[in-house]
Amino acid sequence: MSANKIHVRRNDKVMVISGKDKGKISEVIAVYPKKGKVLVKDVNVVSKHQKPNRQNMQGGIIQKEAPIYSSKVMLYCEKCKNVTRISHKILEDGTKVRVCKKCGETF
Repeated sequence: MSANKIHVRRNDKVMVISGKDKGKISEVIAVYPKKGKVLVKDVNVVSKHQKPNRQNMQGGIIQKEAPIYSSKVMLYCEKCKNVTRISHKILEDGTKVRVCKKCGETF
């Protein structure tokens, strides 16, 4: 599988648009471009059976987030309180910024 371009970055606020967690708004913890997946806080929480080890002496069942495909999330704009696509805009000083397609707010 080749490296994909993912439309969200770490610490972006996103909304899940499909799946069991549809409608949840949270932030991106990690991005995995080679797999085309993102790790979103409190989304796609799975149970993992963990054996006792030095860090976790007791072991047992722990809850943790699992990665989901990046196509299942959209960037969430705080200003217009809605999901949006992004466009790129070059400022006067030459920096390239991401801009909300609906309201023009920069991310």
